[in-house]
Amino acid sequence: MKRFARLDGWSVFLFAGLCTLVSLAFLEPVGISVGLLVTLGGALEVHGYRRLRRNDAAGMRWLARSQLVVLGTIWSYGLSRLLSFDAVYLQNEVIPDARALFASRGLNLDQFLAQAGLDSADVVPLVRLLFVVLYGSVLLVTLLYQGGLYLYYRRHTAVVEEALTPPPVIPAPPPLAPPPDRPAGDYAI
Repeated sequence: MKRFARLDGWSVFLFAGLCTLVSLAFLEPVGISVGLLVTLGGALEVHGYRRLRRNDAAGMRWLARSQLVVLGTIWSYGLSRLLSFDAVYLQNEVIPDARALFASRGLNLDQFLAQAGLDSADVVPLVRLLFVVLYGSVLLVTLLYQGGLYLYYRRHTAVVEEALTPPPVIPAPPPLAPPPDRPAGDYAI
């Protein structure tokens, strides 16, 4: 469990940190925010791993919380993206820009689409489907992975806490006092 937590925490931390830097390079505030929150989730998992390595049972709670941070961040972002699909913008802005880009390369977008058996009216439903499949897949994988890890860590928290709890200290009994009728140095064993 400790090795997996270390590997998962560091991989999330490093990957999300790199994505944050890329978003920062493009000055993308949403990407920066999402990247920072997911990086935080990875850092929390690494912190939980380090606490477990020091035999601190509270590390399990940190591991579970880290999964909720990552899960909540990705779900918030994914749902906002799914709800932000704008067919009008795609039809009025993106497709004409794509036509201009193709034309600048000596190609015709409509001919390209016709070769695929499509026309420009088919692009919007196709992009919508791809949009839903992409973000739906990300949400499903995140729910299964981060949600599964959360449940795993929560299920094992009590066992780990019990295993790492030191046994109670039982005070030593007080020394026996010599009987009153015999002097203190007169004991023979």
